Amino acid sequence: MPYHCDECDFEYDLGLAPSAAGSIVVGAADVVALLAEDGLDLSTRSEPAIWSPLEYACHMRDVLIVQRERVLLARREDRPAAEPMGRDERVEHDGYADQDPLDVARQLMDAAELFGNVLSRLGDQDWDRTIIYNYPAERERTLRWVAVHTVHEVRHHLGDIRRQLES
Repeated sequence: MPYHCDECDFEYDLGLAPSAAGSIVVGAADVVALLAEDGLDLSTRSEPAIWSPLEYACHMRDVLIVQRERVLLARREDRPAAEPMGRDERVEHDGYADQDPLDVARQLMDAAELFGNVLSRLGDQDWDRTIIYNYPAERERTLRWVAVHTVHEVRHHLGDIRRQLES
């Protein structure tokens, strides 16, 4: 069953999983460029319930770190369960709003390249390994889906960052 994100118009095409590593690195590089741009207000929220561009970038970095660990876990174990990452709690617990944008940029690029490396090392049989994933509903997902879903996360949050910078 195909999945489509109405908000950002992303269509999950599992056939694109082998190219996910490159898409993730390119998307992360786009965010890194915004974080390094002079004169942008990266830390202000346009509304209290909407993350700032810096907070979205921190979230993206952490998503890539968590997804990398999930893929590695699925290669070691049969049908492991992916623990929720605590996305909302991390904003406060890790102090997203107080982090240095240039540090976050470096960490985000490192996370993208590390995750990209793991994806690029998957063989044909590995793509069909599964993990019990909790989004959008708990169900068994292949590593193809995890890779494509992560491309969606990067593109979606790049859009979130751009919208915040435009407001």
